[in-house]
Amino acid sequence: MDFNGSDTVVGPAAEDRLPDSVAMAVKVVIVGGFGVGKTTLVGSVSEIRPLTTEETMTQAGIGVDDPTGVEQKTATTVAMDFGRISIDDKLVLYVFGTPGQERFWFLWNGLFEGALGAVVLVDTRRLEVSFEVIGRLEDRGVPFVVAVNGFPEAPSYALDELRQALDLPPHVPIVPCDARSRESSRDALMTLMRYLYDLAVPAPR
Repeated sequence: MDFNGSDTVVGPAAEDRLPDSVAMAVKVVIVGGFGVGKTTLVGSVSEIRPLTTEETMTQAGIGVDDPTGVEQKTATTVAMDFGRISIDDKLVLYVFGTPGQERFWFLWNGLFEGALGAVVLVDTRRLEVSFEVIGRLEDRGVPFVVAVNGFPEAPSYALDELRQALDLPPHVPIVPCDARSRESSRDALMTLMRYLYDLAVPAPR
């Protein structure tokens, strides 16, 4: 809710309200290393104005954050990103993006509370920033899929090569993604939802 400067509380805008037909709301989290495109994905896919907590990068981050490969980046998420997308008239996803810097990872505990699964966004120019992220998800037992964000200047690899480089089990889906595209970002989220369904529903014998 917002305040309009008086004592009257202003509720959400009409376009932000959920339709009465919605029967289920699901929380999912977008994770990944510093500068892989998490804020961009949440912003592109959200049907409401996304909430972001980006702040200008300052001298305080020198020697703490590693900007290698993303030297042009001038702002960074310090708490979370938040958006919403309706999969159909009955199912809505609440999408939370985590901060990429390791010094903010203590926020994961709250962001993952109640989440059904995660999308790990990776950048092929800097695959190493994804290793610790994937390891933390595996330690927590959080189901996840991997989405490879296609930066224009990034090297291209076959998905099987990336699976091997990231040491992913065969059952974990890995898909290409353009975080700037609503359709592509939505496809990544749908891959996660299908994966969660497959985990919940045993295959017929």
